[in-house]
Amino acid sequence: MSPILPGATLGILGGGQLGRMVAMAARALGYRVHALDPYDMCPAAPVVDRLITAPFDAADATEELARGVDVLTLEIESVSVAGLRRAAAHAPVRPGARVLEVIQDKGRQKAWLAGQGFPVGPFRLARTAAEVEAACAAFGHRAFVKRCEGGYDGRGQVTVTAADASTTAHALLGGAPTVVEEALPLQAELSVLVARRPSGGLATYPPALNHHAHRVLDVSVLPAPLPAQVTAEAMRLSEEIARGLGVEGLLVVELFLLEGQRLVVNELAPRPHNTFHATEVACVTSQFEQLVRAVCDLPLGGPELMRPAAMANLLGEVWLGREAVPFDRALEVPGTRLHLYGKAPRPGRKMGHLTAVGDTPVEALARVEEARRRLLP
Repeated sequence: MSPILPGATLGILGGGQLGRMVAMAARALGYRVHALDPYDMCPAAPVVDRLITAPFDAADATEELARGVDVLTLEIESVSVAGLRRAAAHAPVRPGARVLEVIQDKGRQKAWLAGQGFPVGPFRLARTAAEVEAACAAFGHRAFVKRCEGGYDGRGQVTVTAADASTTAHALLGGAPTVVEEALPLQAELSVLVARRPSGGLATYPPALNHHAHRVLDVSVLPAPLPAQVTAEAMRLSEEIARGLGVEGLLVVELFLLEGQRLVVNELAPRPHNTFHATEVACVTSQFEQLVRAVCDLPLGGPELMRPAAMANLLGEVWLGREAVPFDRALEVPGTRLHLYGKAPRPGRKMGHLTAVGDTPVEALARVEEARRRLLP
């Protein structure tokens, strides 16, 4: 298998902020970049050589994108599997259609993980309101009801804490097929990033420790301050999942830490991930450069940590009702960097993020939170 060398053209399905940052890393390595996105003013538009404006489920457009590139990857899961299969006739597609078939449907994903012997929390698949109610009752009416397809940042799911809530969850999710998961007593939420190249070889990043607010990632710290055996087990599980799926590119494994230092797998993402933005300042190789290296079958970059770092998301509320945001005040905080996505602000929308380095994870987190605090109205 020959590497796809700089000077070639990389195709990206998706032009959001992740696609933008992948494109910037690819251009730094000397690649040309084409992308597909439903919006002609998407974040990646200013930094790619060609943008095809089409829905993600448009198989014809996906095939058109593949015709003009040397390798195709993605920054979002909601793409056309049929389109990926057609695209594979024109260029390598990494990750491939089989990976997306498993991951796109949360119920299928959970069933695959359980079937392969990976640790997951109790769950049931449900297609009717009665099945949702029965599943919630089995879990003591402490459950999360999630649409099998679509949904991110807390969208497409309902939290059930009482019997009456389970009766409406099915309707609130539009009557779609769901996976019902028991709500577990969490000690921590973490994630692991694995890069895998087609000719073999893995690069695994240390776990990130994550905190969510209103179901949206708020801050993430790298490395996660966890016992060594938990870190080692999280990395081992993630590598086995990446190999089992046959991922070519990136795979992020979200995990829950329970009592007794027990880990269970929450969800999988076959792409760059919000929880590893800090790799740009913390690690030898950022997740975005690593994706380019992996899908082009170049030698993988070092995932080693150079310095602890933390990331804080910036949502649209920071911008609303203001003529200017005082970014200069945030950048006064030592070790801080600002990353903006070029989006129009609206409540709850991810507009950018801050990263900060420190001598310890605690110092990095304190710095990034102080920088964000200075931006707030």
